[in-house]
Amino acid sequence: MKKLYFQIYLGVIGSLALLVVSAGAFFHLQGKDSPPNQLFQTVRDVIVLALPAPDAPDAQQQAVLEKLARPSLPRITLYAADHRLLAHVGEALPPPAANAPDNDWLHRPERGSAWAMHLPDGRWLLAQPQHDHPHTPLPLIVTLALIGLVVALVAYPMTRRMTKRLEQLKQAVESLGAGDFNTRVETRGCDEVSSLARSFNLAAERIESLLGAHKQLLANASHELRSPLTRIRLALELQAERPVPALQAEIRQSLAELDQLIEDILLASRLDATREPLHRGALDLAVLLAEECARSDAHCDAVPLTFYGDERLLRRLLRNLLENAHRHGGEEVRAELQHDAGHAVIRICDNGNGIAPTERERIFEPFYRPAGSREKEGSYGLGLALVRQIAERHGGSVHCLPGNDGTCFEVKLPSIPPQ
Repeated sequence: MKKLYFQIYLGVIGSLALLVVSAGAFFHLQGKDSPPNQLFQTVRDVIVLALPAPDAPDAQQQAVLEKLARPSLPRITLYAADHRLLAHVGEALPPPAANAPDNDWLHRPERGSAWAMHLPDGRWLLAQPQHDHPHTPLPLIVTLALIGLVVALVAYPMTRRMTKRLEQLKQAVESLGAGDFNTRVETRGCDEVSSLARSFNLAAERIESLLGAHKQLLANASHELRSPLTRIRLALELQAERPVPALQAEIRQSLAELDQLIEDILLASRLDATREPLHRGALDLAVLLAEECARSDAHCDAVPLTFYGDERLLRRLLRNLLENAHRHGGEEVRAELQHDAGHAVIRICDNGNGIAPTERERIFEPFYRPAGSREKEGSYGLGLALVRQIAERHGGSVHCLPGNDGTCFEVKLPSIPPQ
């Protein structure tokens, strides 16, 4: 498997190799026009001006060489055109061969190497610096600039390829989080990024499968619930000739409960789909609360408060809380609405037996049944779970608080201005 770090390592090695090849080609193509050759050409021209004529006495030529000698240039030797030794400073260097190149470095063993300068009058001047053949590099700034340019040119396509794949994966994660469960990522290669993309695709397929199974379950549940409803209605029609009032009342109550359950399941399913927008509009929460309290015969104390939200869902929130208070609380139910620090605060309290502290969060779970409750008492169903979903969809929260002689549910909704 090609690891990500291995790809980066190969890219760096390739950059350095390309740098070495480029530098070698640069010096090779320059040839005699290279900076070292140009430097020694200039030195040769200066020495030609300083040296006496070829027929000058040897002593005079010796004196000029001694003036040219420097600590960095301890050995200088001057030969005539016929390779006769004319003068030298330090130990005399061996004469150049007959086919020696002009103005070039002569490589010789045992410290005989030197730079040979063939003067225009035929003489040869050999100079050996204190150190071996100087390898004059490019200036530091130019060298670093060349290194940076080569590394950038080689590394950019590789890093861009990897980061582009990561960006695609990031966009796919965002799309999945937004609710598009059909999102998939293209998998190429066999490195860690490809492995991560395959894991993402597998997770997305599992999520899509689970959601499909969930929707199928809801569809099947709705179908199974509607079947007994049809049979109940048929039984009511058949007993029209010999009606039994008690049975009819029980059947009607069962019908209402089944209809309510189906409606709750469908509403919970729609709220789970976060892509479904809220139908916000300006409404008076005080009027809405007063209407629901009048419907359920509850005491209402509310201040006028304009709120921007989904009226249908907020009415359902209030109705579920009031019905829950009547069903599981006492006979007296009180509701109040206040405005507190930019929030609409709704409290609905009863005078029942209260709820244990350990149960106050769990009652918001769908179909939660408190420990020790009897079968005929039933569960909390989806009512409180829907209340929490509706409050959270409006950016708010709901909590169960202990009351003075019962239980209170407090809903906080942020006052969002119209958009």
